[in-house]
Amino acid sequence: MKFTATAVLVASISTLATVAGAETLTIQTSFNSGDFSTQYLTENWLPKIEEMTDGRISITLTANGSVVPARETPEAVAAGVLDGDFTSVNYFSGLEPAYAIMGDLISGYDTPEQMLGFCKDGGGEAVMQKAADSITGGEVHVVACGPYSREALPARVPIRTFEDLEGKKIRSPEGLAAAVFQAAGASPVSIPFSEVFGALEKGIVDAADASAYVNNDATGLHDVAPYPLYPGIHSMPSMQFTINKEKWDALSEADRTALRDWWYEAMYAMVAEVSKKDKELAERDAAGEKVTVIDWAQEDRDQLREVARSQWEVFAQKSELAQEALEANIKYMTEIGLFKN
Repeated sequence: MKFTATAVLVASISTLATVAGAETLTIQTSFNSGDFSTQYLTENWLPKIEEMTDGRISITLTANGSVVPARETPEAVAAGVLDGDFTSVNYFSGLEPAYAIMGDLISGYDTPEQMLGFCKDGGGEAVMQKAADSITGGEVHVVACGPYSREALPARVPIRTFEDLEGKKIRSPEGLAAAVFQAAGASPVSIPFSEVFGALEKGIVDAADASAYVNNDATGLHDVAPYPLYPGIHSMPSMQFTINKEKWDALSEADRTALRDWWYEAMYAMVAEVSKKDKELAERDAAGEKVTVIDWAQEDRDQLREVARSQWEVFAQKSELAQEALEANIKYMTEIGLFKN
């Protein structure tokens, strides 16, 4: 096929215009470069934002700490050092207590989809925006928020019911998680994540707040903690997706909508993928003889949630916004049947 000089010139100008008009957003995540989450998003979802915006927007994801420490991403986005972040908001709980409530309402939601629903349709985004405004002076726009997985609880002894928590030593980060475990009768122990395997192996702790089933399996925790609780009973860390406010304001309404839709579609898809992998591994282990997978009855989950609620309320007293965050969560949880009116 031959092209005239004019056609080539027009095509070249068109290509240059497209490139010049494209917006590449550098987004730092709190995922590590080799994480399943990073690979899954890069391979399956980064191409889709370009499709959804007809090439007007592309996203480059950078790994945890690649530009700034994770806890500093709000300030970096506000200053334009980063175009946005895709970060676990638990990193920011020291800046505003509401982030602890929004980041992981320990023993609250039963599924990641429920918590994504709170962010997307139940007022969660608005509360997260207020938290961002409180620490960045309104220079950051919260596009979306929510978790992509529910953590399992590897245990070296059977914990089959709520009552079985009594007296158990459980590795837990300090703060809300530790308060909930303690209120439930367990003894929280604060040790670094890097020491979880050894602590379980030596019996220093009976169970550990660690990670999703697939990650615990990969790191060999079930070799020393063969009684994992799955699906988990406690932790569901929430992420936020933010864009620098000036960058956001410069986008068209269609592209703003596309970014929000893209993120939630990606997160729901990642929830399904992680859940599938977790389930496959749990079913494999349950069919064997070395691991006993424990799934709490709903009444035990409900009992832990009620105990946890008292600790949420104590923590929410730390700031007015934390109280607002808790009230918004409880309102939505009541609407979807997790609490009775």
